[in-house]
Amino acid sequence: MSPDIVVAVLLTIIAASTPLLLAAIGELVAERSGVLNLGVEGMMIVGAAAGFAGAQVAGSAYVGVLCAALAGVALSVLFAVLVLVFTTNQVATGLSITLLGIGIAGLVGQGYVGTPGVKLRPVEIPLLSDIPVLGRLLFSHDILVYLSVVLVAAVAWILARTRLGLTIRAVGDNHHSAHAIGYSVVAVRFLAVMFGGLCAGLAGGYLSLVYTPQWVEGMSAGRGWIAVALVVFAAWRPVRAFFGAYLFGAVVILQFHAQAAGVQIPSQFLSALPYIATIVVLVVISASRRSAQGAAPACLGQPFVP
Repeated sequence: MSPDIVVAVLLTIIAASTPLLLAAIGELVAERSGVLNLGVEGMMIVGAAAGFAGAQVAGSAYVGVLCAALAGVALSVLFAVLVLVFTTNQVATGLSITLLGIGIAGLVGQGYVGTPGVKLRPVEIPLLSDIPVLGRLLFSHDILVYLSVVLVAAVAWILARTRLGLTIRAVGDNHHSAHAIGYSVVAVRFLAVMFGGLCAGLAGGYLSLVYTPQWVEGMSAGRGWIAVALVVFAAWRPVRAFFGAYLFGAVVILQFHAQAAGVQIPSQFLSALPYIATIVVLVVISASRRSAQGAAPACLGQPFVP
């Protein structure tokens, strides 16, 4: 296999992994604060629709990215108000937000079916992008790929090394104690959920502006659910989430290459392979309940009433 083919395959893996990583890192922060957000899928698909529509209206992919982020934040605010202010059940509310997001996205995107998209162009880093092989692989990507890596590093550092990270972890591990020493549990969780919505919206925008620069109904294709599973797979650690996202991205791409190579396996099975891998990972983690429970925030999914 020639180096050009290897680089091309690796680039497609990066493209497939980036939306998973963006959504997962946002969900990780929300869960570390104690909120289980199952509305990630809905926020992603709304971000994809809003990003595509915004780019079409303004003629700029960067405006589309902004619209995608704002759409994700808007839906996350609705989720946060319901679960944090009115203390509704987080699981049921997250599922409702996903269904709402799918409906809104279908409504927004119905006029753009079959319309050529405005693609977000790569930002090549001077000199570094000219390095043979590594230049294309590491320094010739769009801004969202770079942002996803920066977010992983920033979230890992903030959670482990800063007062803000300590506050988020304290609220997620024992919200009553955090409240007793003066932290606003609702405010911290509200901001964490908004950050998760922002990342989910950007992930959706990446789908419609980079990965498949067009609007297709249901184009998130379950990636939001995979992102939620990735947080558990990563044991709520940002660096592990990074490697987990790229592992799942590789599975997605390799099933396409297997189909192209004519592997004698039913195409339906290959298409289901990423989701089968998700289920297998969750089963393996659940089998080791002691380690899983030790890593999870102690107050995850629990409502807080001052």
